[in-house]
Amino acid sequence: MKRKSITVTLCIMTFIFAIKVKAQERKKPMNIIFILADDLGWNDVTLYGNRTLYETPNIERLSHRGLTFTRAYAASPLCSPTRASILTGQTPARHGITSPMCHLEQVHIEPYLSKSSKPGSKIIDCNSASRLDNQLPTLGKLVKAKGYTTAHFGKWHLGREPYTPLEHGFDLDIPHWPGPGPAGSYIAPWKFLNFKENYPQEHIEDRMAEEAVKWLRTVSKDKPFFMNYWQFSVHAPFNAKESLMEYYRNKVDLNEWQNSSTYAAMVHSLDQAVGTILEELDRLGIADNTAIIFFSDNGGNQHSGVTDKLPSGEEYITTLTNNYPLRGGKATIYDGGIREPCIVVWPGITEPNTRTDEIIQSTDFYPTILKLIGAEFPENHTIDGKDITPILKGGNMDREGIFTYFPHQPKVPNWLPPSVAVHVDDWKLIRLFHQGEDGNHEYRLYNLKWDIGEKNNLSKMYPEKVAELDLLIENHLTETKAIVPIPNPDFDPNQFKQLNYGEQIGGYKASKKVELF
Repeated sequence: MKRKSITVTLCIMTFIFAIKVKAQERKKPMNIIFILADDLGWNDVTLYGNRTLYETPNIERLSHRGLTFTRAYAASPLCSPTRASILTGQTPARHGITSPMCHLEQVHIEPYLSKSSKPGSKIIDCNSASRLDNQLPTLGKLVKAKGYTTAHFGKWHLGREPYTPLEHGFDLDIPHWPGPGPAGSYIAPWKFLNFKENYPQEHIEDRMAEEAVKWLRTVSKDKPFFMNYWQFSVHAPFNAKESLMEYYRNKVDLNEWQNSSTYAAMVHSLDQAVGTILEELDRLGIADNTAIIFFSDNGGNQHSGVTDKLPSGEEYITTLTNNYPLRGGKATIYDGGIREPCIVVWPGITEPNTRTDEIIQSTDFYPTILKLIGAEFPENHTIDGKDITPILKGGNMDREGIFTYFPHQPKVPNWLPPSVAVHVDDWKLIRLFHQGEDGNHEYRLYNLKWDIGEKNNLSKMYPEKVAELDLLIENHLTETKAIVPIPNPDFDPNQFKQLNYGEQIGGYKASKKVELF
């Protein structure tokens, strides 16, 4: 009887110990991996069921682990402004980086207006800041202060020394490269300054995943980690593994919207790298204590041309990708330039294999991450993003709107003059700065529920809605102290050339790869 009592006592003690261990495990700080693709469009993945050429099984696998967003937006249709918005929680109107010029030598911490414009221009142009200010309380700094081990792998494009990841809270930066894309090529030999291939024909995305896995294996189990895995893919230059290009040549259908075997192969390598990270988390047994965010910095590039081959060897010319049914792409303020694939996996918060139509923006990741890890919000730093934890838990949120500020006019398909947009529910208003009569603004109003392709400008039918949404835009620009285009005092109507805004201007040549920035 005494022996039986001892056995029961031991069982109870073991049970209590197991409960305590589980409780301690739940209290462990959450590891975080932020996977950011470059130039990957909303329809460049298989999450939304619109495509047949591209294959992204690992991104699908990630989506089964968490919450997939159908209406996630970048803060800009170009890379550096969105990257800065993730790290600061601020829109480009506030942080000042509005174009991807951070790899250039000139240093401008603040945006500024040009001194003058040509007589044929209605406005004085804006110029972007060219560095992410080191004085800002960026995300890397704040999570590091919370006790996280930090690392950055891949593209940065927010400034060369002394404005690199190492100055923004990251303990490690590989390959420590300031450029807009991989150095020279995706396929080795590369042209990175102090980073060489391990073997001939090595793919940079394979190598970045390998470096990330190597780092994960060295991280102390006593501290949480925060890893930026910011992919080079699928930015220029446009090349890929020959074996993958050969595979996709046999899948291409020239009657489909997307038909580049080169680009499909680039997407494939991007997806494989995601799979490598997931497999290592599973192998290490830390997937249940690791949050993963997957996002892209702007819409798919459909202004660059590429020459591809059919299985017969016959060459054909095509655009890199196509964002249909969305209008526009990279460098346009239409939804094709800013709506992004997005997945958030946050164990204990998100439910596996769920989806939401709630609107979020890249600015929202900053306050959400800080809130969920229990970090203090920085003083004297205005945050434009919202804590989206209620959405992650399966609910919804009321918000005034999200703003996209893009005071530039690169001549790409579906281009617009310098603009700013606001999304509120299903409505979207675009303000074209001073493009109307007598220096007034011009407007484009769309209802995305009725018209996802933004084909029907409703501004004349709903003037009250235009006024309502434009007031939100004006308040945002005023509150952020944005540097905005102003009327050109030297404007000469006789020298003004009326262009078809929103239409294809220019193009590409098969013999010459066109790169915007």
